[in-house]
Amino acid sequence: MSLSVLFNNILNLFSGTTIPPLLNSTSNNLYLNFQSDISVSAAGFHLEYTGLDSCPEPQTPSNGIKIGDRYMVGDVVSFQCDQGYSLQGHSHITCMPGPVRRWNYPIPICLAQCGGGMSDFSGVILSPGFPGNYPSSLDCTWTIKLPIGFGVHLQFLNFSTETIHDYLEVRSGSTETSTVIGRLSGPQLPASLFSTTHETSLYFHSDYSQNKQGFHIVYQAYQLQSCPDPRPFRNGFVIGNDFTVGQTISFECFPGYTLIGNSALTCLHGISRNWNHPLPRCEALCGGNITAMNGTIYSPGYPDEYPNFQDCFWLVRVPPGNGIYINFTVLQTEPIYDFITVWDGPDQTSPQIGQFSGNTALESVYSTSNQILIKFHSDFTTSGFFVLSYHGKCDKLNFFTVFTGRWRKTRHKKKSVGFSKSCYY
Repeated sequence: MSLSVLFNNILNLFSGTTIPPLLNSTSNNLYLNFQSDISVSAAGFHLEYTGLDSCPEPQTPSNGIKIGDRYMVGDVVSFQCDQGYSLQGHSHITCMPGPVRRWNYPIPICLAQCGGGMSDFSGVILSPGFPGNYPSSLDCTWTIKLPIGFGVHLQFLNFSTETIHDYLEVRSGSTETSTVIGRLSGPQLPASLFSTTHETSLYFHSDYSQNKQGFHIVYQAYQLQSCPDPRPFRNGFVIGNDFTVGQTISFECFPGYTLIGNSALTCLHGISRNWNHPLPRCEALCGGNITAMNGTIYSPGYPDEYPNFQDCFWLVRVPPGNGIYINFTVLQTEPIYDFITVWDGPDQTSPQIGQFSGNTALESVYSTSNQILIKFHSDFTTSGFFVLSYHGKCDKLNFFTVFTGRWRKTRHKKKSVGFSKSCYY
């Protein structure tokens, strides 16, 4: 053994005429080194030694582990509990010197607690007393808090409670108003649950009567990845820009288009991120009833070309006392065979304002009625498209009608229309 090792582990140094106190070694080996110089001599020393017993081997607590296998004086043994259990007592104990070897603290125990807080990305939640039966009259709350952007997957390995009266309630969130994602009771093993927020709470209640084994839950954090970005959304727009799990977005169309599908979608949890419904779409439909004071009408499928064999009717109605201005901003149809007809009233027996075809943008035309009927017809060959805008207006108007592509100016006699305050046409 080297001198450096010896001097690094010196228990004590003794010299002179004073008798040293009792000395205990913590090792099963003891090395004594005596040195004398060339001068004064003395009687020396007489010492006796005896082997010391070790402390009794500490038991490993149920549902825990023991760390350390040396039990001599000064040795330290530590303890840890299995996941889901809490250590009751001291986690480290030391073998004490003295005529009777003993540890400085009792052996700790590992118990499943009633509630608690967790922030690890994985863990275990046990009913109090598990694997034994839980006690009566419990109200326990566990809260899992993770970084924002993570949710919790709960997997049930054991579950048994008194049906109805003893139950476990799981919320996606940490408040009483958070969404309940599971209220579990009885002997059936539940399916996995997914919490879609970074905080999850579990509340367990037992009444005063039957006690069961309870539950053993393993939880694992998972990243709340986003659902597919629905943008760009053709002919409309998306309201909301958070596409993570549990979030809801909504869709609206530009004027003149109709929403086909669900107007609101929610991002679902699970291994693959998907919306709870297919993405909607905004389309220019073939006909419809329109009551807005102003708006736009597109040919079916616009901005794509309209299909063949279309007969579409739009009935536009504004409040009584108003006429309707019509303006073609785009007109590109097959001449003669594909055409738009406008009637000054709600049906085809009303006076015809005009019939429009070809590819020439037109000036505004007007109705004397608060209702107009618009019909679009396409045949089996060439396609095209059109865009017209309208708005209702209470005003004195000069009306223009079109006959086979030629304009004719007409002035209508003044007369009261509907309930307008002072509108005359």
